[in-house]
Amino acid sequence: MAAQTATGRIHALNISPGGVPKLPIKEAIITPLGIEGDGHNDWRNHGGPNAALCLFALETIRRLQAEGHPIFPGSVGENLTLEGIDHAALAPGVRLMLGDAVEIEVTSYTTPCKTIAASFTDGDFTRISQMLYPGTSRLYAQVIRTGVLHPGDAVHLLIRDVL
Repeated sequence: MAAQTATGRIHALNISPGGVPKLPIKEAIITPLGIEGDGHNDWRNHGGPNAALCLFALETIRRLQAEGHPIFPGSVGENLTLEGIDHAALAPGVRLMLGDAVEIEVTSYTTPCKTIAASFTDGDFTRISQMLYPGTSRLYAQVIRTGVLHPGDAVHLLIRDVL
């Protein structure tokens, strides 16, 4: 059994036919492989069951914007731009409830690559590297339970009960 805590919300749901930026949509059908209709230019490094969704925090985007970077929701390829959930609390193994039905589990931090360089004034895409700047990385997640999501849906960090 798990308890819910740390309520945030989905700021944006983003897809593209492949590459970046991923652009906002009003409704997302979440499947075991991610958002229906989302594509990838590089299936070797993106997508699949353990990287079905890419998550990023709106608060991190805003901090990067304050540093002068032209980043915006979806520009670094995230499918879900989350707001109000402590980005530092998101780590591999953490589960989230999205909306009323979708449950996901964070599987890993992403490795930034040159395709997102345009989101940074100096082209230094390593600015969101977990190794260099802990707590600023995008995260990959697997889908535990599928469903439909909308911008504004609640996000709950799930705390597993310990016996």
